[in-house]
Amino acid sequence: MAQDKATAPTTAKTGAPSRLAPTVAGTHILIVTTSHSLMDSGDVTGVWAEELATPYYLFRDAGAKVTVASIKGGPVPFDPRSISGSEPQPDSVQRLLADKATMDALQATPSVADLDALLYDAIFLPGGHGTMWDLAGSQALAQRILDLDARGKPVAAVCHGPAGLTHVRRKDGAPLVSGRRVTGFTNAEEKKVGLEKAVPFLLQDRLIELGGQFEAAEDFQPHAIRDGNLVTGQNPASSELTAKLMLRALHERHVMAA
Repeated sequence: MAQDKATAPTTAKTGAPSRLAPTVAGTHILIVTTSHSLMDSGDVTGVWAEELATPYYLFRDAGAKVTVASIKGGPVPFDPRSISGSEPQPDSVQRLLADKATMDALQATPSVADLDALLYDAIFLPGGHGTMWDLAGSQALAQRILDLDARGKPVAAVCHGPAGLTHVRRKDGAPLVSGRRVTGFTNAEEKKVGLEKAVPFLLQDRLIELGGQFEAAEDFQPHAIRDGNLVTGQNPASSELTAKLMLRALHERHVMAA
């Protein structure tokens, strides 16, 4: 397994050190979203806005170039619950919705199958329930994750985004997550949102079945884990921590390469 041996596995549960998001100017980060917009139950789904917006702007503000792709290409579907409702939207979501250039670009994303993974320095997978259908079954995504991981480049996913890791196997046939510390949307959280019967599998169970060393915090609390170049976050509230841990991994990699 490709890992940055200069860094020990890192866990962040609450808050984040002020130096956690270093400048990564000159790097190119690929974000891959779901294209799936309808659950088998008939409920509308898609990407969860906070899990896309928060990393996107953290990466851009840190100096990285960011490309957003999707599984099929074309418009990125948003889970309507993540962009409307009575609760105040996170600042990053408000920024995204007001950012016409980015919102226009999200209507015409490239397909991940059309991209060369080796042109990117890291990959990030935001969640949303749609990922449980198409990220989990995309061979094109799996190959690009494998290409980056094999070179020690950061691979990160938050909430349901780790579904995109479940289809990835290393050259020796072992699951990508086997023996690695991971987290993601938990069984308990899925039950609390009432969708444990709507998804094709429970993410926590699947990651454990694949040999992942699953670690969880309290329901809906910020929690992210870094194990070498692999970074995972538990839920929407973990979006910032997950992105910052990935930025740290990316920064350290470039410092070592200098």
